[in-house]
Amino acid sequence: MKIGFDAKRAFLNKAGLGNYSRNTLMGLMKYHPQHQYLLYTPEFRTDLFKEYPFFETIHPAGSAFPFYKSFWRTFLLSGKIRKEGLDLFHGLSNELPAGIHRTKVPSVVTIHDLIFMNFPGLYKAVDRKIYFEKVRYACHASGRIIATSRQTRNDLIYHLNVDPLKVEVIYQGISERFFLNHYMEDTDQVLKRYRLPSRFILTVGTIEPRKNQLGVLRAIHRGNLDIPYVIVGKSTMYTELIMEYIEKHGLHNRVFILTNVPDFELPALYQKAECMVYLSHYEGFGLPIVEAMACGCPVITSSVSSLPEIGGEAVLYCNPDDEEALANLVSRVIENPALAKDMSRKGKKRAWDFHPENHVEALMDFYRKVADHDE
Repeated sequence: MKIGFDAKRAFLNKAGLGNYSRNTLMGLMKYHPQHQYLLYTPEFRTDLFKEYPFFETIHPAGSAFPFYKSFWRTFLLSGKIRKEGLDLFHGLSNELPAGIHRTKVPSVVTIHDLIFMNFPGLYKAVDRKIYFEKVRYACHASGRIIATSRQTRNDLIYHLNVDPLKVEVIYQGISERFFLNHYMEDTDQVLKRYRLPSRFILTVGTIEPRKNQLGVLRAIHRGNLDIPYVIVGKSTMYTELIMEYIEKHGLHNRVFILTNVPDFELPALYQKAECMVYLSHYEGFGLPIVEAMACGCPVITSSVSSLPEIGGEAVLYCNPDDEEALANLVSRVIENPALAKDMSRKGKKRAWDFHPENHVEALMDFYRKVADHDE
């Protein structure tokens, strides 16, 4: 098959949608190299997606018009897709180009979450409007929809009245690097590079209110847990609230905030952590908990949204607003080696359900069904 992708996020987003796009594309190339994959992107940057030479990449030529690249992706891409003779087009990140439904090219779109509808207060009104129109059009114009969890599928049906038969749940895969056993010397070097202690609690993800890192910090501090806390993720204005709490309570030597950790160093941090705490208020999937499980790191996460669905019986859960309960769970894990070992074993087993090969095989079966149905 000749398959085209909206690959903007693969080139421009470090985490989240970027990881999903890169993992999907590399998995397809590794396990199904017999097909032809075309990547459409408004900007061509290689620092995040170094494997791009394996693909045919299409991007707009330079223009004096400042918004031309965005215009090209939204309004001109359908014309190129029609001329290319694709068997299928996949919008990897909640969007499809305008006019795709008139090209006669079968299309699918991955919808990751509807957080902007579940938590509207986290977004500006104009951004909510833009996201809503993009997602609504993509759901209408696509032949089929991929949801990354049952939670997202249910949200699509509830909020947008999408036909349940149109939505298929395909869990995303994680990078194979998280399934590898890294040498002790290598992991120790990562700790030295960031001047981290030998024991710590870890949270990975954009530092923002929804991810609730401050709630984790308060739980550790108020619970008098004698263990440092390491926060890894992109910084936002929310980071300032965390810094204020650190300053107020004199926790400078107990909290480490790392905002620029490359993906290839994450396995070392997961493997060294006593446990990974992910107290998010809402997730469409929850990639860090799968990464942690694959590395054998015990996981404590929220009992809401998609997280119980993804973690299964391998992790411990608590209400994201119950800091006392979280402190008790963390204490149980770090003071009970047998429990931590059992969680590590169960987590590794659960993580194999999200191995990239499993994701890609489900995706390719889905592609074939969509392409065959439209012939």
